[in-house]
Amino acid sequence: MCGIVGYVGAAQATPFLIEGLTKLEYRGYDSAGIAVFDGEKINVEKSVGRLNALEEKIKNNLPTGTVGIGHTRWATHGRPSDRNSHPHTDCTGDFVVVHNGIIENYLHLKEDLIEKGHVFTSETDTEVVAHLMEELYDGNFEETVRKVLKKIEGSYSLVFMSRHDSDRLICTKQDNPLVIGLGEGENFIASDIPAIIARTRKTYIVSDGEIAVVKSDSVWITNREGVPITKKVFEVNWDAEAAEKGGYEHFMIKEIYEQSKAVRETMSARIAKDDSAIVMDELKWNKEFLNSIRKIFIVACGTAYHAGFVGKYYIEKLARIPVEVDIASEFRYRSPIIDDRTLTIVISQSGETSDTLAALKEAKRLGSKTLAVTNVVGSSIAREADQVVYTWAGPEIAVASTKAYTTQLIMMFMLSLYMSEIKKTIEKDYTKHLIGALRQVPSQIHEILEDVEPIKTFAQKYGFNEDVFFIGRSLDYAVALEGSLKLKEISYIHAEAYAAGELKHGTLALIIEGVPVIALATQESVYEKTLSNIKEVKARDAVVIGIALANDDQIEKYVDHIIKVPTTDELLAPLLAVVPLQLLAYYAAITRGCDVDKPRNLAKSVTVE
Repeated sequence: MCGIVGYVGAAQATPFLIEGLTKLEYRGYDSAGIAVFDGEKINVEKSVGRLNALEEKIKNNLPTGTVGIGHTRWATHGRPSDRNSHPHTDCTGDFVVVHNGIIENYLHLKEDLIEKGHVFTSETDTEVVAHLMEELYDGNFEETVRKVLKKIEGSYSLVFMSRHDSDRLICTKQDNPLVIGLGEGENFIASDIPAIIARTRKTYIVSDGEIAVVKSDSVWITNREGVPITKKVFEVNWDAEAAEKGGYEHFMIKEIYEQSKAVRETMSARIAKDDSAIVMDELKWNKEFLNSIRKIFIVACGTAYHAGFVGKYYIEKLARIPVEVDIASEFRYRSPIIDDRTLTIVISQSGETSDTLAALKEAKRLGSKTLAVTNVVGSSIAREADQVVYTWAGPEIAVASTKAYTTQLIMMFMLSLYMSEIKKTIEKDYTKHLIGALRQVPSQIHEILEDVEPIKTFAQKYGFNEDVFFIGRSLDYAVALEGSLKLKEISYIHAEAYAAGELKHGTLALIIEGVPVIALATQESVYEKTLSNIKEVKARDAVVIGIALANDDQIEKYVDHIIKVPTTDELLAPLLAVVPLQLLAYYAAITRGCDVDKPRNLAKSVTVE
């Protein structure tokens, strides 16, 4: 959630710190701060609110120095305030730290430090780390860091500064992302690659338990016991412009328009040239392995959970293996029945989602085979899982996920087809038909995006309603869940999704005259039943916006407005039906004057429980 940057070099640190934090704003935050060593002392400046509040505060007196760290904070311990903002210092000001994550045993540590005379100035868990540095310092900066790490428990990325060793920064991580950028006569630290990509493409991806001493001309990495570690340089191969808006008003709309490309890139290398099969060289599964799997769990959070919901339909229909879909934050607390004949698939855009990572570790502990579906190479979840398949969506900056979701759907569909081919659960002709339809999806998404004016009109007309309902059956219900989430998270409209067949079991009590109902009707197998459900809400004077396939010539008789998407196989309809729902949410948020890319109270990557 929070953002970290660090700089050691010959240039002034402050410009990079501000620039790097700007690139990390998408992660969500409520305060920001920097610390720079000026040759005599470490100057700390911080401010609650957006980054521009900090910039305004320091514009007439920029901190000078060539070594510094910066942070954008998302409140977990202590409310958003100047004093709770990072960086945090000890009593003397000799040690400064920034931190992402949670120090779980901080209260015990804090009580002990207070007894020893330490004076705390914040409510945060992070401040204990700075005071521990002061308490345990023995003249050796690196060894003191090791001592501190033995004392603390929890998840973290940490960067340490010391006035005593002012030519270096020390960083480490546990269950939170951290990357080191390698420059010429300067080096960088960040919690995510967009912060440093304008400065360098050469990076080290820091792994759990590693400690890096970062100087202007060297990076020295060891494990917690001090044993040197040789790291491979990871070369970032995507464009810096991919992390910028590129002329669009918001990252979200840019990323909606990037879906055609993202989907094409995710699937293209995984389809046989003659469209006869899905190729998953990353997995190399065989019939013996799949036949040994008696049950699959799909575990994820938020939008990724909705992708998993669609994945359940795909796997059960095509590969004929029972699937349960779990919210990651609930999964490990319900004593799931897992053994070595279970496969647990975790889905996470960032690969750093705390609850999903914890669920993955729990599944492994219980003996399950594990597979990660993620967008970030080298992420914690990718490293923890037995196997990983990557979506190739590119960087997604907006908090509301769009292209990550559609590439997750593509991946789950291809994975299901791949499994069905090995298990021989469907006919070859049907496989070829589905792959042929899959090939058309990128151009069909592009077709939807060529004319968004009707969607804009609906959003403007109904954008000030305080309640909106989504209904659908089968796969349409799964898509309705995602459409509802998109609308509520960026427009703040109260939106709910319901399985259309459940209307009589309570939901109809909420349907009143004029309330908008978005009804998805793309599933041929339940089409007539969906029409009956639409008639039910129309009978209560709801305003119905129908989402249907282009060849549907019936639905217009029963709805007030219609949005059509290109005709495709019903299994692939979720990839198309979700696009107008994303656009409706986006334009409704614009109509209401909301901060589309940074919705209130939300963050891009949820790295704490």
